[in-house]
Amino acid sequence: MSVRNSLLALPLCAIIGLSSAAEPLQLQAAQVKALGIETAMAGEDMSTREGTLPARVVVPNEQMRVVAAPVSGLVEMLAVAPGATVKRGQVVAHLASPQALELQRDALQSGSQAALLQQTLKRDEQLFAEGLIAESRLQSTRATAAQAAALANERRQGLALAGAAPGKLGGKLALTATIDGVVLEQGVQLGQRVDTSAMIYRIAQLSPLWLEIQAPLTQASSLKIGDAVKIANSEVSGKLIAIGRAVDAASQTVLLRAAIRAGTKTLHPGQVVEVEIATTGTAGTRLPASAVARHDGKTFAFIQTAADDKSVTFAARPVRVLTQGGNSVVVDGVKIGERIAIRGVSGLKAFLTGVGGE
Repeated sequence: MSVRNSLLALPLCAIIGLSSAAEPLQLQAAQVKALGIETAMAGEDMSTREGTLPARVVVPNEQMRVVAAPVSGLVEMLAVAPGATVKRGQVVAHLASPQALELQRDALQSGSQAALLQQTLKRDEQLFAEGLIAESRLQSTRATAAQAAALANERRQGLALAGAAPGKLGGKLALTATIDGVVLEQGVQLGQRVDTSAMIYRIAQLSPLWLEIQAPLTQASSLKIGDAVKIANSEVSGKLIAIGRAVDAASQTVLLRAAIRAGTKTLHPGQVVEVEIATTGTAGTRLPASAVARHDGKTFAFIQTAADDKSVTFAARPVRVLTQGGNSVVVDGVKIGERIAIRGVSGLKAFLTGVGGE
């Protein structure tokens, strides 16, 4: 007997409208097989990964630092490699730079000039006090001394930013780590010539870490800051700290951000993981999305109420969708332990609405 004939062979009372949704739907065993109906216990592992969302492990911006070449030069020494742990102030590289020599020379010259003009200023102040020079000459000397002091200070600061030692010419530039952390990336090789601002190392503190999560708009709208986030098949968990307002035009997803403070040693920046988000204060039962049917603005799940060797009986029960994400939904109205239809639901919906099967 064909599937269509099997459907027509049902008792008339089984083909009902939504107004009689409480009436049971009794199907013969052959009909259940023909429609491909499968059942599962609500609350069992219904492919738990269906409820997960993709996420990427990233380092918070404030925990990242770049050791860059302050001037152009030649990389003479690299002290660490990616994966190494470094301390703040630790020398990580040496740079030989003619430009640094110029900065040292300019700093020495401007310092000497400023010191000489300070002596001239003291002499003119003494001469003015004795009435031997005009006030205009004293004011001119003061202005010249102030300009020289400002120039010397500017060049000392430039020398400090370059990492060169003040007060002498020559020597290598010592580049140091500015935070305690782990070297994530090395941007140059030993003996390479680099330009100003070239990245030498990227260093980061790896605790806490962030998870950047792509969530469907329908699910993101039901989330709140503070909702628990758990990495699938792991004990690592954290909390939601940001919910994006912009929607990606291509995927229609929203960017979520979660902070992970415990268990970060098992995570690596750039790693792709899958996460589960538990909505605060939301009770309900997670089902595969294929287990629910919609009609006229209502949502139903089909509960198996009886079964034997000859027939299976289902009851169409209205449910309320609390959250939806990936290929799963969380609903109110189904109890854990109840057996529900998770495949062939379209055929059951056809019986429920009085529409013949295809």
